[in-house]
Amino acid sequence: MYKFLIRPLVFLLDAETAHHFSFRAIKILSKLGLSGLFRKAFAINDPLLEREVFGLKFKNPVGLAAGFDKDAKLYNELSDFGFGFVEIGTLTPKPQDGNPKKRLFRLLDDEAIINRMGFNNKGVFEAVEQLKKKHRVFIGGNIGKNKLTPNENAIKDYLICFEALFEYVDYFVVNVSSPNTPGLRELQDKEPLTNLLKKLKRQNGKLAKKRAVKEKPILLKIAPDLTDDQLLDIVSIMADTAIDGIIATNTTISRKGLKSHLIISEEKGGLSGKPLAKRSTEVIRFLAEKSNKAFPIIGVGGIHSAEDALEKLDAGADLIQLYTGFVYEGPSLVKKINQAILAKAQSNTQ
Repeated sequence: MYKFLIRPLVFLLDAETAHHFSFRAIKILSKLGLSGLFRKAFAINDPLLEREVFGLKFKNPVGLAAGFDKDAKLYNELSDFGFGFVEIGTLTPKPQDGNPKKRLFRLLDDEAIINRMGFNNKGVFEAVEQLKKKHRVFIGGNIGKNKLTPNENAIKDYLICFEALFEYVDYFVVNVSSPNTPGLRELQDKEPLTNLLKKLKRQNGKLAKKRAVKEKPILLKIAPDLTDDQLLDIVSIMADTAIDGIIATNTTISRKGLKSHLIISEEKGGLSGKPLAKRSTEVIRFLAEKSNKAFPIIGVGGIHSAEDALEKLDAGADLIQLYTGFVYEGPSLVKKINQAILAKAQSNTQ
């Protein structure tokens, strides 16, 4: 129904307009009492789907990536589509409008999206107010820096977001890999990244001790465009900082092999969707092998089918996330992936 009826109608709209329309529609339908129907249609509850990763027990390994629910307004409603966790953000200390529109583009021939949103969000403190509601799902807090904050002061932005969200999210994601904030990816270099992660780790310990709770898992989200030497640096940084995991990967600046017209495919921004699938899996496999699976990996990038998801898991991912695949395939994709994972688990227990 989604691919043949709903998607063609939604895709008549500009991509960003369609996103906001879909967002409002989900909210309205949930308020009309359809949450239970969504859960019945899409959610699968089975102990064989559960995954314990970085100290959290996820009801299933399929999550929604950051960027869909930037301001933490719809996480409970989105969980009704069967997600095991929802990642909000990227959030910054101060509200910001992001980059000028038009900034979101569909590449239909490639089943892909280019975005240059630029961390548009209402600020971390607005998100905190939204997060005070009871959660029906694990929440990840994806944090970044404001566009106008110079890199030498970036740590302050990350610490502000970390402290503000500490009581309200289940894990953190440090986003230094978006291509849409000038200079941000420079923070992936070994020295500044190590410094940033160590300071967040220390703050984690202080806040946990102050509140008499466990430390929150901290994950690093990396770009797919890193070289093998840079990925080896990431493995080294993970050992040095003892943070809890990696998200592989963010969007790519590569445009290799695209079918879409140059007018669209050469738009500036990060590319997501099917063209990213192979590279993100390569990064997952490289990190898993070179680290001897020393840390958990969340695999994201180009998952448009259950087979794509299983490929990521087989490469070394412990959990996976969807975004562009969710847009193109609809909520049934979550169920199909969980069904495939469950079928594989059942066959392994026989």
